[in-house]
Amino acid sequence: MLIQKGPLTRKLSAFVALSGDDLETLARFHRRRRTFQAGHELIHEGETHQSAFILAEGWACSYKILPDGERQIVDFQIPGDFLGLRSVLFRTTDHTVEAVTCVEASEVLTSDIFDGFATAPRLAMAVLWAASRDEAMVVEHLVSVGRRSADERMAHLLLELGARLLLVGIGDKTGFDCPLTQYHLADALGLSAVHVNRVLRHLREEGLVTFQKGRVDFDDLPRLIELAGFDLDYLDQDGPLLR
Repeated sequence: MLIQKGPLTRKLSAFVALSGDDLETLARFHRRRRTFQAGHELIHEGETHQSAFILAEGWACSYKILPDGERQIVDFQIPGDFLGLRSVLFRTTDHTVEAVTCVEASEVLTSDIFDGFATAPRLAMAVLWAASRDEAMVVEHLVSVGRRSADERMAHLLLELGARLLLVGIGDKTGFDCPLTQYHLADALGLSAVHVNRVLRHLREEGLVTFQKGRVDFDDLPRLIELAGFDLDYLDQDGPLLR
């Protein structure tokens, strides 16, 4: 059976060298491929018995809505990411996942995950690694909102997105295509959209990074990394630990 190495396979292979059997099990997770338009809620906070999804193409975001209607974006999802993995384990879904662009995603049922992990324990370990990596990113986002300056928050987020996209074969070290609006960035970084505009203009004028017309270009990567205090270690993507 010929198994294509899609974004999820590329991502999980950063932790474990997947066998042919692992790849066949992973391929079965993609049997229910669906297309969703931008703005569609794939997962809705408060619902029960939700499926999870594997994002194959496009971008999504996960968020919480506060009682006053304000939105806090917890993270952005790119190809190769699980959407709502907790939704198949928790009794009630604790967050919403919305398509930022038109997306293609594979629906994964609880039975798919349990059956797959029972027959492919190395794959289960790889998915656990991916979930732990997601948690590490949320920790960094919390640090950003709590302690980093606005410039540092923006620089750190753009560098993180660039590194994540590079791992799954999208973008390169010079930059990446990015569909996020200033409102997305504001809700993720705890800033107003006006403040986001000022920050992006300042970073551009300093010759560090340019975000215009749906494209992020790293103009001076070493200085941007220094500004953000960006340490790639928390993404843990230097190569497989298990072979």
